[in-house]
Amino acid sequence: MGPLDGVKILDFSRLLPFNYATLLLADMGAEVLKVEEPVLGDYMRWAPPILKKENATFLMLNRNKKSMKLNLKTEKGREIVKKLVERYDVVFETFRPGVMDRLGLGYKDLRKVNPRIIYCSTTGFGQDGPYRDRPGHDINYISIAGILGATGRHTGAPVIPGIPISDMNSGVFSALAIVSALLVRERTGKGQYIDVSMTDTVLTYNVFHIGNYISGYDVGDDGTLGTLGEHAYYNVFRTKDGGFISLGNIEGKFWANFCMVIGREDLIDKQFVPKDEAKKILSEVREIMLTKTREEWLKLMEEKDICVAPVYSIGEVLRDPQLRHRGMFVEVEHPVEGKTLHVAFPIKFTETPAALRTPAPLFGQHTHEVLRELGYSEEEIRNLEKEEVI
Repeated sequence: MGPLDGVKILDFSRLLPFNYATLLLADMGAEVLKVEEPVLGDYMRWAPPILKKENATFLMLNRNKKSMKLNLKTEKGREIVKKLVERYDVVFETFRPGVMDRLGLGYKDLRKVNPRIIYCSTTGFGQDGPYRDRPGHDINYISIAGILGATGRHTGAPVIPGIPISDMNSGVFSALAIVSALLVRERTGKGQYIDVSMTDTVLTYNVFHIGNYISGYDVGDDGTLGTLGEHAYYNVFRTKDGGFISLGNIEGKFWANFCMVIGREDLIDKQFVPKDEAKKILSEVREIMLTKTREEWLKLMEEKDICVAPVYSIGEVLRDPQLRHRGMFVEVEHPVEGKTLHVAFPIKFTETPAALRTPAPLFGQHTHEVLRELGYSEEEIRNLEKEEVI
C-alpha cells in the first residue's frame, strides 16, 4: 500500500516529461489509466532505441500504469471520458492550450460531471500570456529561463545540458501540484484546476543567478559564487588516463584540503581571486590533475574531506555502490521484452513505501477491462472497435 493508494488518475499525456509526472504518482500507489489515441498511441512507445518492440525509456516511465485506447474526436469516446471522470480523482493532460476545451473535455466541462475533480494541464509556456500558443521543447524553455545562457559561459558559448532539465522538472512539479491539490480536497472537499508551465517551473531553479543580478552582480563577476566553471575549486578536470573528476570545493575547508593533497598549499588563500588570476590558477591545477589517473586521484582524496567525485559513463552509473546500496536499480519482468532494468522510485517511506507493481502496459491492454467496469457489454465493446472509438 503506497501513500496514494486509492487515488485514480486519468492520464492523457504523451512523451517523456509527462510520463514522468504520472510515473511518480503511480509508484506511490495511484491507479493511473493512460488514455492513448487508438492508432499510434503515445508515440514514445515506438521511438528508437527499441528493445524488442517498444522503447526502453517508455517502459521505465510507464510501469504501474494501465493503458486504454480511446478516440477523443468521437462523441462516444468523449462520453466514455465523462463516465470515467465520475469515478476518477485527477485528470492530467498536456495538449496545447484550448484543445481539451474545444473537445468539450476542459475543466469547466468535466467539473460539471465531478465537482471534486482535480484537473492539471502542463504545457510549455502555460495557459495564458504572449507565448501561450508557441511550440517548444526543453532547449527553448531553459533559454527563456536564463539557464542555458548561464551554462558553459566559461567556454564562450552556451552548452546544452546532458539531460532535458525543464522536461524532468515539470514532471516533478506536476506531481507535486497534484498531490497538494489532493491534500486540499481532503480538507475542503473541493477540486480545482492546475496550470503548470514548464518554463515557469524551471525558472525557479535559476534563483541563484537572479539573486546575483538584483544584488548588482552579473553572473560570474568577482565576489559571486563561482560555480560556472571559471574557478579551480568548482570544476571538471581531465586525468592522465583520459577520465574526468568533478570538484565542488566551495567551502574554504574543502578547498584547503584539496590544495594540500595536490601539494599546492600556496593556493589555499587564493580561492576567490579575480578572474584573470583565477584563470591562471585553473590552468595550473589542470596540469597537475593530468599527472595521475582518475582512480589514483580518487584514492589520494579518499577520506580527506574533499568534495570530489568521478564523472561516470552510464555503465559506471549502473555499477555505483552507493546507488546500488540504495536500491536505485531494479529489474521488472515484461511480457514481451523480458527482464527490463528500471530506475527505482527515489524516496523512501517508512510506512507506505512505493512499489513496482506492474510493468508498462501493452498498447491498449486494459481497454476492455475498463469498459466492462463502466458497464459496457461485450457486444457494445465490439461495436466501439468497429466504429474506431477504441
